[in-house]
Amino acid sequence: MGRGFDEDAAAYLKRVAEALERFTPPPRATDPAEAPGFLWDGGSDSLMPVADVRFLPLELLRGMEAHKRRLLANTRRFAQGLPANNALLWGARGTGKSALVKAVFGALHEDFPGLRIVEIDRDSIQGLPRLMRILRKWEDHRFVVFCDDLSFDDDDDTYKTLKSALEGGIEGPPENVVLYATSNRRHLMPREMIENERETAIHPTEAEQEKVSLSDRFGLWLGFYPCDQETYLDIVRAYAAHFGLEVPEEELRARAIEWAAARGGRSGRVAWQFIRDLAGKLGKRMG
Repeated sequence: MGRGFDEDAAAYLKRVAEALERFTPPPRATDPAEAPGFLWDGGSDSLMPVADVRFLPLELLRGMEAHKRRLLANTRRFAQGLPANNALLWGARGTGKSALVKAVFGALHEDFPGLRIVEIDRDSIQGLPRLMRILRKWEDHRFVVFCDDLSFDDDDDTYKTLKSALEGGIEGPPENVVLYATSNRRHLMPREMIENERETAIHPTEAEQEKVSLSDRFGLWLGFYPCDQETYLDIVRAYAAHFGLEVPEEELRARAIEWAAARGGRSGRVAWQFIRDLAGKLGKRMG
């Protein structure tokens, strides 16, 4: 009986150990040379290496030529060790904001071996100061910290953490880090949030400036708007050519317009979703 109990206990403890091992987060990356990209896990304060950073070739992004030039130039200066600005890419959904950030990184990372991209989730912004302290120590590398779809809702004071991180306190922000964020909102928070703060404050103008000043921490602003039909079709044609989707021009045009009409709008995202659907129907891989 004692032996059977011991065997059962040992088996139980083994299962517990295996379960704990599954739930234990992987160790924090200790070498920035591990991968070109990283994901920041705010729950465990860990950097997870990403060996294969997915991005589109920069030339495939159409209808944003001025934005491409400005963000590429800013990032190249940063990669060269020169001063550069944090960037806020704001505007309509699906217009290519996050695709541009990743494409710019993809266009430069081979020429600048020390350039890295670190993605931080909006819900992990509270951990941004800790992330920056880690990256500051890796001074031989340059880090584009990327936050997609950044915004703040009513009664959300996380924006104060972001402001503090961008200012850097008495140390100042790390010289080897820039923050690129995308948002549907120019000032990162809803208008009513700013209005409510202004109406209830003792000094309304100061309260409004406190909210609006967050976006002022980004030295480079790039606004994105819904594209017209010709730009949308240009994006579709570029994708189709790049992925070798051989469809007659008139048929491609008609099918792309029909797809956009069904989606209720035109954008780079809608064009990408159309191309994925078309490639699947044609039996073509896009990897």
